[in-house]
Amino acid sequence: MEKTWWKESVVYQIYPRSFCDSNGDGIGDLNGITQKMDYLKELGIDVIWLSPVYESPNDDNGYDISNYQGIMKEFGTMEDFDRMLHAAHERSIRIVMDLVVNHTSDEHPWFMESRSSKDSPYRDYYIWKEAKDGKAPNNWGSCFGGSAWKYDPATDMYFLHMFSQKQPDLNWENPQVRKEVFDMMDWWCQKGIDGFRMDVISMISKDQAFPDGEIKETGYGDYGPYVCNGPRVHEYLQEMNQIVLSKYDLLTVGECAGVTIEEAKKYANLDGSELNMIFQFEHMDLDGGETFKWNEKKIRLTELKATLTKWQNELYDKAWNSLYWCNHDQPRIVSRLGNDSKQYREVSAKMLATCLHMMQGTPYIYQGEELGMTNVPFPTLDEFRDIESINAYHEYTQSGQIAKADMFRYLCYKSRDNARTPMQWDDTKHAGFTTGTPWIMVNPNYQHINAREQVAREDSVFHYYQKLIKLRKQHDVILYGTYQLLLPDDPNLYVYTRTLGEEQLLVICNFTDQEQTFPLPSDWRPEHINLLIGNYFTNKPAEPTIPLLPYEARVYYQTTVQ
Repeated sequence: MEKTWWKESVVYQIYPRSFCDSNGDGIGDLNGITQKMDYLKELGIDVIWLSPVYESPNDDNGYDISNYQGIMKEFGTMEDFDRMLHAAHERSIRIVMDLVVNHTSDEHPWFMESRSSKDSPYRDYYIWKEAKDGKAPNNWGSCFGGSAWKYDPATDMYFLHMFSQKQPDLNWENPQVRKEVFDMMDWWCQKGIDGFRMDVISMISKDQAFPDGEIKETGYGDYGPYVCNGPRVHEYLQEMNQIVLSKYDLLTVGECAGVTIEEAKKYANLDGSELNMIFQFEHMDLDGGETFKWNEKKIRLTELKATLTKWQNELYDKAWNSLYWCNHDQPRIVSRLGNDSKQYREVSAKMLATCLHMMQGTPYIYQGEELGMTNVPFPTLDEFRDIESINAYHEYTQSGQIAKADMFRYLCYKSRDNARTPMQWDDTKHAGFTTGTPWIMVNPNYQHINAREQVAREDSVFHYYQKLIKLRKQHDVILYGTYQLLLPDDPNLYVYTRTLGEEQLLVICNFTDQEQTFPLPSDWRPEHINLLIGNYFTNKPAEPTIPLLPYEARVYYQTTVQ
């Protein structure tokens, strides 16, 4: 398997609005990121994935872009961006930009021109359709609730928006749109950025028949078969690769809703014709249900193991995996898969990190994950800021599908805002995030969960992540070894091996708050193996039957040459 820097990197996602506020306006900014660059260097990460910092009216927290070559005023200036990029590069940290090109803001000049007249040269930059029987052109629902079509009285037509009404979808069928996007990407590459994370990139090609979808519980049609992994998506990405990506040494990762293994092999093929890797959601959707994410269902470990194992094995030597538990769209993993009680929060956070970081692929850490930050006890609906959560609350409660008290609990468990509260830097007011009033509430547990305390304490979650990152630099078996699942039907333990030549790892993770036991496989003899890392012990001799404490993780190392 060919070795490349992006396979050997650990990526850290920054949500700029919530990371660090340098000027006291309550909103994180670029200068705040620059101020914290030494913290990231100490953690040991190689790449920052920066959520959008472009000019935006902020209907969807920056994922609605009104100018791709300008910086949102709340975040600073282009000079601030250049200074941050330089500070990162000085510390050998690369910067990957979030690229949002399925849609723009309705305040982008292209769309304002497009909606002005049917004869506008920009009309075909977006997807406009006539009414059908006096209603929307088809029955698709949007990802944020309601219809995916918005009527525009100025020209008596509808435009498509797969997300918010203020996020009209670009028409990738138009070669001029593709040229504009590729020129913009090239501009950023020439500025010196190191790659792109591509937002909902699997949705850029739509079935041009725009057929009705199967009716879902929301009352709207399922757009998935006609929008996700559409008919020309690979053609468009190959064109993007030829014109822009292949000319630079970049990390590229595509967010691919609805992706299958077979599609993933095309997107992230090792021939390099499209992207380096993709984000799939199969493991994150295991606790879905009839109301999609809005429930309190827990992911079953056997299902999680089966899903992650499928991606590990079926992409091996064909495409590259991205590894993640958390991002700006997911609740905090220690509250979801671990145990956020005072007793078990740290050990379960370390166990989850071990389980993920020992797999094959490029790991992604979301800001605060390295501290074991938790979900947030939001007191009222007024404290939420996420458009998806607020829309869902009103849609499901007004339709009578979910009672208000139940829906509020579901938001507290699953809302994206759990990941978006401010980074907890220290135990001073507002967790050291701002001297002003934060744009969203701070998790009240910042007084005992914060970076300053953890950097100073050797056995903290922070230092454990630091060790995991160092191990990836020292052992090729973690990067390039094959993966084999053991005990697939065990509901409590996640155990797997990694093998590269004569080197082997045995990864044992207890996903419960009960003590468990694991009998060593016959080819792992206690006298020949070493504990590489563990979240309870640093040097624990192996035994024929290993006793495991609640949420314990151990990684053993052996070579087959004795």
